[in-house]
Amino acid sequence: MIARTTIGPMTEASWWEAPYQHLCVERHDVGQRRIALVRLDQPDKRNAMSDEMTASWARAMGLLRVDPSLAAVVVTGNGKAFCSGGDLSWIASEPDATAADLRVRMTAFYRTWLTVKSLEVPTIAAINGAAIGAGLAVALAHDIRYVADSAILGVPFTALGLHPGMATTWSLPEVAGLAVARDLLLTGRMITGEEAVPLGIASRAVPAADLLEVAMAAATRVAQAAPVATRLTTVALRNAGHASFDDAIRWEGLAQAVTMTTADLQEGIRAAAQRRPAVFTGA
Repeated sequence: MIARTTIGPMTEASWWEAPYQHLCVERHDVGQRRIALVRLDQPDKRNAMSDEMTASWARAMGLLRVDPSLAAVVVTGNGKAFCSGGDLSWIASEPDATAADLRVRMTAFYRTWLTVKSLEVPTIAAINGAAIGAGLAVALAHDIRYVADSAILGVPFTALGLHPGMATTWSLPEVAGLAVARDLLLTGRMITGEEAVPLGIASRAVPAADLLEVAMAAATRVAQAAPVATRLTTVALRNAGHASFDDAIRWEGLAQAVTMTTADLQEGIRAAAQRRPAVFTGA
């Protein structure tokens, strides 16, 4: 059973109590561990990345990063869209700005939204609807992606006269391979959630009505696993995994040895022998 706590207009320094604009955060407790459910919340604009949402995202990610009880993060959108990307009204609002000035602004924007990659727990994007441009790029920054089968996904930057942003020229090849990245980035064509699975962009497509339940069930399984082992595995698989076979061997020789010294390993072995669920503490 998961206990749910929804944030209110409080000012405590905890992520589930902090005040946000255009963003909602809920705490879901699984034993002594916590799942954060983050909802992009500007449904009337298809959850476009407003200044307020961007500031709220930065605040939430900063607080999540320092919560020792955090087990997993699920991100989804309120309403019918996941995220329609950057707010076009401000993207085109400074036609006389220099490239140097815009570079500073855009780099800061990218880095803020991609702070989700700094979390050392598994992150799950529950793509409930349209994920376009920078919106899809943020989903690509998550460890796992589940998608509504009817959702529309695309990166039509060049159709707007823009070079791709939000690290899409790195993340899309990393997730789906160069062939898929070239296809989607150069043609700007849209795909459905159902198409996203065979392309490698998502690992599972389900009816929209079932999506959040599926994503939260996955997050719950993560929360019930051993925390040290889960965090080390998450780090190992980030950013295209290891650079080489030898790097993988060296990392696993150290990381597996670390987990062999934990009390959680002994609990896992006892639980398997007794045919019961393990109760991990992170020790």
